[in-house]
Amino acid sequence: MVLKIMWGITGSGDYMPEIIKIMKEISEKENNKITIALSKEAVRVTKWYKVWKELQTISPKPPIIDEGPNMPFIAGDLQYGKYNLFLIAPLTANSTAKIAHGIADTLITNAFAQCAKGKTPIYILPIDQETGTKTTILPSGEKFELTIREIDVENVNKIKTMKNITVLKNPEEIYDIIKKQIIK
Repeated sequence: MVLKIMWGITGSGDYMPEIIKIMKEISEKENNKITIALSKEAVRVTKWYKVWKELQTISPKPPIIDEGPNMPFIAGDLQYGKYNLFLIAPLTANSTAKIAHGIADTLITNAFAQCAKGKTPIYILPIDQETGTKTTILPSGEKFELTIREIDVENVNKIKTMKNITVLKNPEEIYDIIKKQIIK
C-alpha cells in the first residue's frame, strides 16, 4: 500500500538530520507520497543544518512554506482524508504550546487544529518531553546542553490527552507508525 503523508516540520534543530534521513527512506520505500509543509523557521533551520537541498528532493512537489494559518490551504485536504496521516516532526516547544492551548495561528498549528476535527490520524514528535537536561547537536556538529522547562513537558502531556493524537517519543517510532498504516 502506498501511503500519502502530510509531514509538517517546525523550526527545531533537534533530530533534524535524523528526521530528514527517515523521511527520505520512507518516501523511497513502497513509493510513499510525502507532502512537506514547513513553518517559516523550519526553512531557516533546515538551511542551518544543511539539509534544505536534500529535503527538496524527497517529494516531487516543492515543500509548502507557511504564508499564514491558511496559506497555502492544506487543512481541508487533511480534514477530509486525502492523506493517510499527518505527522509533525520535529515539533518545537513553541508550536507544542500553541497546539496544547488551541492557538492555530500558523500553517502547522492551524492544520493540526483542523485535522483534529476529522478522522485523519495525527502523530507528533515534540522535542521537549521530559524535564532535566538534554544534549542536542548544533549545525557545527558540537554538542549543546539544554534544560527542558516543566511548562513544555506539561504542554506535551496536555496534548497526550487529546483524541486521535499520538505523541512519539523519538524519531525511530516514525518507522513503527508507517508499518501500522501499511498493515491497515
